[in-house]
Amino acid sequence: MTKDEIFNRLKDILVKDFEIEAEKITPESLLVDELDLDSIDFVDLIVKMKEFISERINPDVFKSVKTIQDAVDKLEPYINKNQ
Repeated sequence: MTKDEIFNRLKDILVKDFEIEAEKITPESLLVDELDLDSIDFVDLIVKMKEFISERINPDVFKSVKTIQDAVDKLEPYINKNQ
């Protein structure tokens, strides 16, 4: 899965499950400051991506995640490890 595909999956989840307006979601969107996600929301987001990730992800991996692009970059190795 490409990074663009991962971004689009995350965006779809944010729109459908978190009711965030699609136009607010860009790779540069700040998860906390712009999209109002908290740490529990972020865990829920990762759980919803679980169908693409076969192994457990250490939560420490995401401590530096600030933007959607950061999340894509952190998820990509886990997702593509499955393929």
